[in-house]
Amino acid sequence: MTDELELLKRDWQKKEFDVPKLSYDEIHKMIWKKSSSIVKWILIISILEFTVPHLLYLLPSMREGMEIYDKIGISKYLLFLSGFTYLVAFYFIFQFYKRFKEISVLDNSKNLMKKIIKTRKTVKHYVIFSLSMIMVTIIMMIIGVYLNDNITLAFPELKDSLENISQEKLKVTIMLSIGIFGVILTLAMGGIYFLLYGLLLRKLKQNYSELRHLAV
Repeated sequence: MTDELELLKRDWQKKEFDVPKLSYDEIHKMIWKKSSSIVKWILIISILEFTVPHLLYLLPSMREGMEIYDKIGISKYLLFLSGFTYLVAFYFIFQFYKRFKEISVLDNSKNLMKKIIKTRKTVKHYVIFSLSMIMVTIIMMIIGVYLNDNITLAFPELKDSLENISQEKLKVTIMLSIGIFGVILTLAMGGIYFLLYGLLLRKLKQNYSELRHLAV
């Protein structure tokens, strides 16, 4: 029994000896490469997220759907909001590009950790802004319906099915429908952002933790 135990210990020592041991610099370089790749994907996703919905606007059905903003009288305000949203979206995309260029330069652990923290903050602020703009658009639609004097002109398809309902009740019904749709849309987009950006941020957090252990 003792001989068998000694043989097992020797075999384990040989295996332990055969396992390649990475140096501090090699581990640091691996974490840096992983972090750079993650930030690159954040940049790519943000660009796709901005461009793909605008390509959908070229579809006739999407253009017809946009006419609702004219009917409830918020198209001018929505145009201003869209301009503001574009400016801020471009700003964030540029910030992601800056974070990618910064983190692509091999640096010491302390500076790399700072860059990871900056990237995570930028992504979180971008997600909060994007979800906020969805809610602002929904609120504008609700206000537009509330201030509309003849709501049946804006929603002629509802005239026949709801002809016995007063204007005020119809307004309340439409506002509630828009509000519920807005909450569902915001939650759905929040889930998509969590899947897209949340997983990448989690990986960045893991890289940050590994760097902290290296720096100790």
